[in-house]
Amino acid sequence: MKTIFITGASAGLGKATAKLFQTKGWRVIATMRTPEKETELNQLDNVILLPLDISNSSQVQHTVNAALALTDIDVAFNNAGYGLIGPVEANTEEQIRAQFDTNFFGTLSVIRAFIPYFRQQQQGLFINTTSLCGLVSNPQSAVYNASKWALQGLAESMSYDLAQFNIGIKNIAPGGIRTDFMKAMQVTQDTAYEATLAKMNEGFSDGTLMEFTEPELIAEVVFTAATDEKDQLTYPAGNDALRLYAKRLAEGPEAYRINLTKYLNLRSPYEKH
Repeated sequence: MKTIFITGASAGLGKATAKLFQTKGWRVIATMRTPEKETELNQLDNVILLPLDISNSSQVQHTVNAALALTDIDVAFNNAGYGLIGPVEANTEEQIRAQFDTNFFGTLSVIRAFIPYFRQQQQGLFINTTSLCGLVSNPQSAVYNASKWALQGLAESMSYDLAQFNIGIKNIAPGGIRTDFMKAMQVTQDTAYEATLAKMNEGFSDGTLMEFTEPELIAEVVFTAATDEKDQLTYPAGNDALRLYAKRLAEGPEAYRINLTKYLNLRSPYEKH
């Protein structure tokens, strides 16, 4: 029986992934900040709950050690994270550092904790939840985008380093997901940016910038990445992710950025006024 270790399994994509892998005959180690509050996963066979706040590096090592004492692990799925929305000048330094502590440094801590074990086994797979916003940036979310772009670059570089030990690393890049993720976002506002924010919300509502996919469908992409044995780094997940990433690749990054600027009714600062 194969085993997957999942962070951020209390809701959304993490919980959907835990349920899917359990039905596929996998053992699941589902981690979350407060496992004592979980009422669904603890009812399933071959699902083990462990406490984990990935921004706490000492707890990361402790929880990984506890998991490995219970069973061999084949896949580490780094899913925990949250969004910070708003212009950079409206984000506090505390918010910015907390965003990276969870989205980037927390994920990196889990990866570092598992590498010695996977090297010893001469096999293993890391899967990270990045985002469409790690491939295609949106306004009003620069810090969140930066944390996800950092994960994209981390995984690409590490893919070379890990390959010599028969260890894989892959990124799942979802667009919008119908979960409580949006409710958990931290939003900081600045009236100077209201027009851009309004246009973004319009794009989210009509599907131009984002569509929302059920987490169970994104979980299917996670399962595919875990089992397809393909040497593939990035898996866009959801219709919006597939569509917008293909658009960026077709247009090129500069043309895509300029076209999005025009969609947002913004004028380039380099145009003659």
